Amino acid sequence: MVVREESNFKYIETNPESKDVLLLLHGLFGALSNFQGIIGHFGQKYNVVVPIIPITELPLLSATLGGILEHVEKFLKFKKIQKVNVLGNSLGGHISLLYTLKNRDTVNSLILTGSSGLFEEAMGSSYPKRGTFEYIKNKTADTFYDPAVATDELVDEVFKTVNDRSKVLRILSTAKSAIRHNIGDKLSSIKCPTLLIWGNQDKVTPPFVAHKFHELIENSELHFLDKCGHAPMMELPDEFNIILEQFLNKHIK
Repeated sequence: MVVREESNFKYIETNPESKDVLLLLHGLFGALSNFQGIIGHFGQKYNVVVPIIPITELPLLSATLGGILEHVEKFLKFKKIQKVNVLGNSLGGHISLLYTLKNRDTVNSLILTGSSGLFEEAMGSSYPKRGTFEYIKNKTADTFYDPAVATDELVDEVFKTVNDRSKVLRILSTAKSAIRHNIGDKLSSIKCPTLLIWGNQDKVTPPFVAHKFHELIENSELHFLDKCGHAPMMELPDEFNIILEQFLNKHIK
């Protein structure tokens, strides 16, 4: 995966020739590695675009959902992308929802997995505080059904972040902004085809959150993956991609 850097944006783009864009938005502690399974599977058929969201590098006052949404909008304008199928995990799902609500005409379909936006108690309790490497490892592993998904490389990244005061301030600011932005009352206005893929063992945004999204978003379908936590696309990439492929085949003409 080659990360491009242009005009203050860092991103991956797999197939600029394709007019069908699959935009992937990662979560608070997310990274490009979260989406390797999706990029590998769909990167040739569609233009899979993954902006690196600089949550820990934004000016402190911009470390909010509004600031992140603005970054995504500026990026899409810079890339001259006018129509997207947007997929978000965790906080990235929250941003996907806000983007869809604000830019309805540009969203062909919406895919949410372990999304925040309805159940924000999760943001505070799941946020790993400073601590020993072992503590951070256990906290990170708790995000997944199988603790082995929390590789040392992944844990190391989280450990460095939570021990960097400047990054912590921005992450806490973003998390607080997410807690204030419950968008349950706006979801009924989303009309585009929406796919919800959830882990049965998601402790951060439990299954009842998925059911609530399904109830509030009119044109949505809901799929659960068993033995799976908060990041289905990382934990069960093959099963995830089968469901996503069926959905995209229906809605990208």
